[in-house]
Amino acid sequence: MGPLYGRILLVSNLLQQHYIMKKPTLATLKSFINKNRPNLHVAVKSAFDGMTDCCEQRSGKFSPATQSDGYKNTLGINGVWVVGGDWIKPFDEDGFIGYVVSNCCGRFVVAVPA
Repeated sequence: MGPLYGRILLVSNLLQQHYIMKKPTLATLKSFINKNRPNLHVAVKSAFDGMTDCCEQRSGKFSPATQSDGYKNTLGINGVWVVGGDWIKPFDEDGFIGYVVSNCCGRFVVAVPA
């Protein structure tokens, strides 16, 4: 068994990890929100500010989710704003489990207590 066999095993393991840990999508986020709406918490880490024409840091403290005015881009929750090109990543910190979302409008975390 030569070095080629070791490389094949390495590539095989990487492919297995890729298919086991699928990338979270907008559908994953919507499903998580709909299943956990009563226990949902939101932390806004940064948000777009028109006065400075960029994203500004926010407190980032978790607070219970409240219903928004109904725009489809907020998914019905204040502090949430999804647009095309959202970067969604699993979140598990500070006693909360959920997803962190970054996009051109800012960065927020949608989570439930662990």
